[in-house]
Amino acid sequence: MGKTIVLTGGGTLGHVTPHMALIPKLQASGYTIHYIGTANGMEADKIRAIPGITYHAVKTGKLRRYFSWQNLTDPFRVAAGAFQSAHLMGKIKPDIVFSKGGFVAVPVVFGAWLHRVPVLCHESDLTPGLANKLCKPFAKKIVTTFPECAQALGEKAETVGTPLRPDLFSGTRERGLATLGFSGDKPILLMVGGSSGAQSVNKVLREAIPDLTKTFDIAHICGKGNLAPELEGIKGYRQIEFIDKEAPDIFACADLVLSRAGSNALMEFQALDKPMLLVPYPKGASRGDQILNAQSMERRGLCRVLLQENMNRKTIVQELYQTWEERDQLRDAVRQAPPADGTKRILSLIEELRKK
Repeated sequence: MGKTIVLTGGGTLGHVTPHMALIPKLQASGYTIHYIGTANGMEADKIRAIPGITYHAVKTGKLRRYFSWQNLTDPFRVAAGAFQSAHLMGKIKPDIVFSKGGFVAVPVVFGAWLHRVPVLCHESDLTPGLANKLCKPFAKKIVTTFPECAQALGEKAETVGTPLRPDLFSGTRERGLATLGFSGDKPILLMVGGSSGAQSVNKVLREAIPDLTKTFDIAHICGKGNLAPELEGIKGYRQIEFIDKEAPDIFACADLVLSRAGSNALMEFQALDKPMLLVPYPKGASRGDQILNAQSMERRGLCRVLLQENMNRKTIVQELYQTWEERDQLRDAVRQAPPADGTKRILSLIEELRKK
């Protein structure tokens, strides 16, 4: 008898990449995979490009914590999406739903509950997102990246890490150095700002190039549209808008990482045993989840943290050199921490819940 799973989640790349890590494993285990998302969200293009996946678009509204006139109409869109999702559940007849959160997940999870389809949710951040809070009553189990989140969600929750794509571990230092054009004589400082870059960190890092290139070669993933032409050709500095297939090799050659504090990036660099200095997005630019993520990692000795309001050329240089000095103890703490890669446990739970 065949096995069928519905995946859902969208809104940011962080809601999509864990699915992309699970999909090859699910396909290898014989699952027929359907994905329910938005018509034009970030998840649509990413998932539609994967062979063997049937993509379904449903209506949804954004879950806002601030006043907007759209808050008056979006509940009707969520309700319409729930009816669409319920209809799809009756048509697809899945054995289980795996939800990664985001506003599109709410009507899908509710539609699954109406058809008594078991739901497994995953929460990446330290505090539960609004979507997963709304989904909790309809889920059989919620798995989390951070232990603090599991504690907040109660008896349904379990800390497992996050699904990480297998090719993350396939990179080599030699290929990474060749891609970047570095000799490897100096340690490599990798700065990653997220899928859209990090303007403030980009700016300060570039101001500090003369200080940092005394010790490091710098690989700067600056985000689409954020290249600085005037810096091209500077010895020891390479800027790239974004990376895709070459990412595992570039990560493999990195000796020190400067990054924002999105959960997926943190788990990837933890799994790769990289010393990290984190500059989380400030609370005014987000719901503050990156600050909490970073502080949790720092409390456990897994990284150092520099808050954006304290960041300038002097402090970023000081903190990067201090992180480099502490690299051995940071790596020791990472090796003693629970695994960052939750792929194996999540696949096991999917099987367990599917059979109940």
